[in-house]
Amino acid sequence: MKRNIIKIDEKLCNGCELCVNACHEGAIQMIDGKAKLISESYCDGLGDCLPACPTGAITIEEREVAAYDQAAVDIHLAKTKAAEPEPLACGCPGSHSHAIKRDTPAWAQPLTPMVEAAPAVAPAAPRVVSELQQWPVQIKLVPPTAPYFHNADLLIAATCSAFSYANFHEEFIKDKITLIGCPKLGGVDYAQKLAQILANNEIKSVTVVRMSVPCCGGLVQSVKRAFQMSDTMIPWSVVTIGTDGSIIK
Repeated sequence: MKRNIIKIDEKLCNGCELCVNACHEGAIQMIDGKAKLISESYCDGLGDCLPACPTGAITIEEREVAAYDQAAVDIHLAKTKAAEPEPLACGCPGSHSHAIKRDTPAWAQPLTPMVEAAPAVAPAAPRVVSELQQWPVQIKLVPPTAPYFHNADLLIAATCSAFSYANFHEEFIKDKITLIGCPKLGGVDYAQKLAQILANNEIKSVTVVRMSVPCCGGLVQSVKRAFQMSDTMIPWSVVTIGTDGSIIK
């Protein structure tokens, strides 16, 4: 039969997986780093995946294909869900939300030489102290109504960015509430969670720190859609970190 169905341009696909998460029928999967339509009968042709794609790799076209099969979709989704690991009944203790009140601990103070008469020994430099203000930090785990979000400056950072940029705590995390995620490996569309955070809290500003690799553009797109979904517009900016640890203007 002739009907609407998606078409994926693999040359434009950056492998961010956002379309996989947006497809409610499970019709799209990542194969060899590219999004692929695994069965024409799974695709309803409504295009929920289109706005999730940051590169415009997905379009709708009309062509002769198999009919949409809801029964086959239900079986496919049931098998997919059955293959997922069961969550712990008590939840993960590491995901419990709490603010961090931080005083400079004794071990972070400069070390003083014990013997003043020692010849020309320079005092040790102060140890670096974490600037993190809350836990958890993963976008997937953080509760949207956590009290530390109220009147906060929000940092939304790609997971790799703190490892790439040496002074990340001092220049980016300091005085901000920090959320991290990876659009390629996170397995979820962050836009809905971020929209909930924006809608439920008086966020003062948003800083997005992404890596220069193409798939990291999905993080910026999630933030843009979160603003649209929450009908919120506040000052926000994007900083791009190169894979060599430099800031790209």
